[in-house]
Amino acid sequence: MLFLCLILAHLIADFYLQTDEMVKDKINNIKKHIGHHFLMNGLVLIVFYLFNYKENGIFSHLINPLLFIVIIHYFIDILKIKLLDIIKNSNEENMKRVSFFIVDQLLHFVCILLVGKLFLGIDFAAIYEFFLSGEKWSIINSVLFTVIVIIFATTVSGHLIRILLGSLPNQLLTFEGKYTFKNERQEANYTKNHTGNRALAEEYNYTIFGKHDLSRGKLIGYIERLLVLVLTFYSAYPAIGFIVAAKSIARFKQMDDRNWAEYFLLGTLTSMFIGITLGIVLREVLT
Repeated sequence: MLFLCLILAHLIADFYLQTDEMVKDKINNIKKHIGHHFLMNGLVLIVFYLFNYKENGIFSHLINPLLFIVIIHYFIDILKIKLLDIIKNSNEENMKRVSFFIVDQLLHFVCILLVGKLFLGIDFAAIYEFFLSGEKWSIINSVLFTVIVIIFATTVSGHLIRILLGSLPNQLLTFEGKYTFKNERQEANYTKNHTGNRALAEEYNYTIFGKHDLSRGKLIGYIERLLVLVLTFYSAYPAIGFIVAAKSIARFKQMDDRNWAEYFLLGTLTSMFIGITLGIVLREVLT
């Protein structure tokens, strides 16, 4: 339970307490970000210390693991910031940014593993054997694990997909229509010396695009991956095809634009892959 709580504390501090402004200027907000991790992990460790480890000493089971998590997290974030600074902000570099994001989260996960092993006496070998035995988890552990998977399926995966796709180019905005205006001016004096009519005609063509509601698109992505997660958990794979079909029908007119179609396909396939993978993990762990 403690291990799951520490992972949940990390996710809350990293993806809910950290605002978009802090992400954009992370180097100047690093102290605030580390403070969030200090707060969340401190609350978890204090609760478990008071109920389970009070007789073992406050330094070995509270202060030392908390300082270890905060210090390691600080150096991991500084390293990530330095590496991202050398990458140009372009769509061609998005894969590198995704790689840095995944490695960053894996390093934090390893840090929590080390804290559990070095300070808190968590027996991971026993946990692994329990997992292989096929015995069911307790209700509390099942709820914690489910919450963690839901966070990965929504906020974490949404952040990863946003990095992978990059910013939405103007030409990929919602097409609303084309309008043509003509302005024609007759010059009557021209007919005094010449035969025929002289006219000046101007034609203006306008292509109208509407901006996407980013919050609405974000919510659609969350619901999509949660539906895929639930359908995978119950092995209802054919129903996942209806989700893809519904998205395609809603954007049918925009599919004529090859760039937009590729953008849409990349986002949809990534979202489906994450949802199905997490659904399989959740099913294998809880059933």
